[in-house]
Amino acid sequence: MVRLTKQLEFSSSHRYHNPAWSEQRNKEVFGRCNNPHGHGHNYMLAVTVEGAPDPETGMVFNLYDLKKVLLGVLEEFDHKDLNCDTPYFAARIPTTENLAVVLWDRIAAKAGSLKLASLRLFEEEDLYVDYEGRHTHDAPEVALTRRYRFSAAHRLHSEALSEEENQKVFGKCNNPRGHGHNYTIEVTVAGAVHPDTGMVTDLERLDRTVEERIVKRFDHQHLNYDQAFSKTTTTGENLAVFIWNEMEKAVPVGTLEKIGVLETRDNYFEYRGPVGRQ
Repeated sequence: MVRLTKQLEFSSSHRYHNPAWSEQRNKEVFGRCNNPHGHGHNYMLAVTVEGAPDPETGMVFNLYDLKKVLLGVLEEFDHKDLNCDTPYFAARIPTTENLAVVLWDRIAAKAGSLKLASLRLFEEEDLYVDYEGRHTHDAPEVALTRRYRFSAAHRLHSEALSEEENQKVFGKCNNPRGHGHNYTIEVTVAGAVHPDTGMVTDLERLDRTVEERIVKRFDHQHLNYDQAFSKTTTTGENLAVFIWNEMEKAVPVGTLEKIGVLETRDNYFEYRGPVGRQ
């Protein structure tokens, strides 16, 4: 089986509002997303299909045909107000999570023999959701990823190694005064989409939690002088594990699925928790 991904951009506006709630509660839960006149995004949709390559064409699916299917679906959403111009959000809030589920269903309905593997929908550069068609009971199961950034210095050095061994293992990264990175952290929370909010987690609370526990702690600091790394090397691997341990019990709603650490454009580290975790 081979997977093929096609990306397309579209523009829409939306408003988060639960008509069963008071105006005050809507504002408390949805914040600026409850603006009466709505707001908008340039969404990026990435659709992944899978299959065996055709022996005659060598393709899983003709890209031209796939693009035609996707454009046909996106025509219903591009340059539209999701609340008012589409029929899909009469009974659900047009969150990124719910929009991903609707797009999956619409694409699947038009795809014929095409087998959908996954769908990723970017609301903005630092916020996206992944959906694979799975459900928990009657609710779709979606994973939401939020990106955060901080700048920090560090030195790769192990007290268990000699000076010569440290130089050999870590090279330039063993510079005695350290060096720095603009770190990007990805926090992925998975769960069932709640029917009242259309979300898998409380995004504002998640933002506050990451800001307080991670960003404020490390931004414009030297990691080697933080107590968290008094006995471990400040590698991207150890940083990912530390952030997981800090965040696992602090996620407001949903389940922490993974932590990603982008140290540079070329170096990415990912941790999904201890082996055998439930």
